[in-house]
Amino acid sequence: MNILGTGLSGLVGSRIVICLSPSYTFEHANLETGVDITDQKTITELIITSPALWVFHFAAMTDVDGSEHQKGQGTKSAAWRVNVQATEYIIDACRRSGKHLLYVSTDYVFDGTKDVYREDDEPHPLGWYAVTKYEGERRVGTLGPFGLTIRIANPYKRRDLKKLDFVHKIVDRLKNGQSVRAPRDQIFVPTLVDDVARAIDVLVGRSASGVYHVVGSQALSPYDAARRIATTYGFDASRIMPTTFDEYFRGMAPRPFHGRLINDKIARFGVKMSTFDEGLRRIYEEDSVGESL
Repeated sequence: MNILGTGLSGLVGSRIVICLSPSYTFEHANLETGVDITDQKTITELIITSPALWVFHFAAMTDVDGSEHQKGQGTKSAAWRVNVQATEYIIDACRRSGKHLLYVSTDYVFDGTKDVYREDDEPHPLGWYAVTKYEGERRVGTLGPFGLTIRIANPYKRRDLKKLDFVHKIVDRLKNGQSVRAPRDQIFVPTLVDDVARAIDVLVGRSASGVYHVVGSQALSPYDAARRIATTYGFDASRIMPTTFDEYFRGMAPRPFHGRLINDKIARFGVKMSTFDEGLRRIYEEDSVGESL
C-alpha cells in the first residue's frame, strides 16, 4: 500500500517506516524532499496528485516548553502554524482527494486530574502545545469516516543515534556517570513504537476512523521507570534520585500529572500493547545485538 507521510524522519515516524516497510511504500513529505507542510499550495498539490490511499501525519512541533513561550502569539505562533494550520491544509486536501488521514496526537490533550482516561473522555489541554494538538484532533474529526486519530504517549524504541528516546537519554546519562532525577508521584505510560506500528497496520487494514489510544499497557512513575531502565542496562539503580512532579517541572510548561491512557479499544482489535517491562527487555536485547555487530 502507498502511504504519503509527514514527519517520517522523526523519532516515531522513522521507526514506523522501518517496521511497516515490508508491506507499505512510503512517500516522504518534508523539507528534505522540498515540501513545507505550512505552504498550502505545495502540500495540497502533493496530496491531491499522490497515488497514496492514506496520509500519515506525524509532523508536529513537539517542544512543549518552546511552544509555551509562543502562547502569546496565538495563531501566528510556529506551534499553531505547524500543528493546526498545516493540519487544516492536509485535511482539506484529503477531503478533496478522497484520502484517509491518520493523525498522531498525544496524551497531553488531557489535564491529568483523573486517574485514567479513555477515548470518550473530554480533553482539557493545559499548555499551548497541548492546545494546538487538540485543535488538530478536532479538525481531523470533521473528516468523518476518513479521519483517524491515534494518541500516543512517551514513545521509546531500540537505540537510534539520530533520535534518542527517553529510555536512551537515561541510559546515556548513566553511562556518563551522572545521576538521574525523576518524579516519584507522577504517573505516565511508556509506549513501544514497534507496537504503535502494529496497531497502525491493523487500523489501516480496517479503514478505521475516530480516536484510539495506542499506548503501552503499564502505568508507573517516571522514577520507577528510570530504576527499571538502570537495572535492565546493568547500572546501579541507586543513582536514580526521586523528586516530585512540582519540583521537577518547576518553571516549565504545564503538563498532565496523571497521564494514564487506557488502551482497551485498540486491544479489542487483537493488538497487544507491551507493558514497559516487556518493551524494555525487548529493546535492551535489540540494543545488545546492535552493539555486537
